[in-house]
Amino acid sequence: MKSAITWMQKTAAAVAIAGFGLSGAYAQDAKPSGEPIKVGILHSLSGTMAISETTLKDAMLMLIDEQNKKGGVLGRPLEAVVVDPASDWPLFAEKARELISQDGVSVVFGCWTSVSRKSVLPVFKELDSILFYPVQYEGEESERNVFYTGAAPNQQAIPAVDYLMNEGVERWVLEGTDYVYPRTTNKILEAYLKSKGVAPEDIKVNYTPFGFSDWQTEVSSIKEFGSAGKKTAVVSTVNGDANVPFYKELGNQGIKATDIPVVAFSVGEEELAGIDTAPLVGHLAAWNYFQSVDTPENEDFIEKWRAFIKDDNRVTNDPMEAHYIGFNMWVKAVEKAGTTDPDAVIDALPGIEQANLTGGVSQMLPNHHITKPVLIGEITDDGQFDVVSETEDLVPGDAWSDFLPESKKLKADWVELKCGNYDTEAKKCLGDTAETSN
Repeated sequence: MKSAITWMQKTAAAVAIAGFGLSGAYAQDAKPSGEPIKVGILHSLSGTMAISETTLKDAMLMLIDEQNKKGGVLGRPLEAVVVDPASDWPLFAEKARELISQDGVSVVFGCWTSVSRKSVLPVFKELDSILFYPVQYEGEESERNVFYTGAAPNQQAIPAVDYLMNEGVERWVLEGTDYVYPRTTNKILEAYLKSKGVAPEDIKVNYTPFGFSDWQTEVSSIKEFGSAGKKTAVVSTVNGDANVPFYKELGNQGIKATDIPVVAFSVGEEELAGIDTAPLVGHLAAWNYFQSVDTPENEDFIEKWRAFIKDDNRVTNDPMEAHYIGFNMWVKAVEKAGTTDPDAVIDALPGIEQANLTGGVSQMLPNHHITKPVLIGEITDDGQFDVVSETEDLVPGDAWSDFLPESKKLKADWVELKCGNYDTEAKKCLGDTAETSN
């Protein structure tokens, strides 16, 4: 894995960015004019994923509104084009094609599940457009036309397991929704746990469908697995609205964090907003941002968000921050390139820096992933998170896992190698043939 970015580097970068913001192209207040630059928003506003994705649509509308108040981009106004792929994975590809070919968007911000991202990849490659993907995912991918602002496994899943190991956990339930992200993430976690000496019989893996609601049997099985005399934890990659009945059933069966802690990778403030969190206090989530982070940047973001949405009770979450970072990186890259031409913007993005909301500065890497802090938070009774662990430095996202033999030898570098899956042993780019068992 790549070395972390030091605090001194972060601070220096923050000073440089602050200075540029005062005198550079981004300190604009003139009213934008001319032909609008269209920005595509590809998030489910209906179906099982609407619980998570609707907020991301709203966040993008806020970011676009804020940028227009600053003078737009290249002096031109931004115009949001919103579509609803309705939690229908093939429809994501259709809507992506519609945004690029018919609506003429210059960039798309969207997708949540990895299966939706996989669905649209061929479209973005064929039409040579740009997708910013804001959600934690399984890694094992680096595409020229995609910029991954959510966490790779080494920025979420691995640190979460390390935290639980340090807390004495010896037995593991890997509970996920049945699709690519949980299956590949759990494949990585199984390999990692075994490399740390965990016996196969101390690892239980289970999958349920999207929208699953009848959790009684599954939660009973977790409870039984945790009764073997070893400290047990659940690593949850359950996604979408299935989380609501899952957490309710945990409470119904009296599974407390002191007995079997659950660490979730897809549950944040938005998902907890519809749940009675009292029985869930102490359970965990691993993200790169929490609303409870106390920084001036975050305070300003929350204030603007609530003013825009006209609701003082609306929460923020990690994928919103990822869109905040990605959107501002795209703006800077367009200004740097002097054009919205996708090829020029793609080439301009690596190396672009943007202050995140936790007090550091994230950078777009040559592998099209970014540097991020890793935070572990405990659920509190008000539906927020108390941060109990945070990395000292920003962690660079790894496109390919060091814990899978077929991936360990691969490197993604779109700057020097011009390749997303360069085989460091064979010394050649594998092109589109390097597909691990996703």
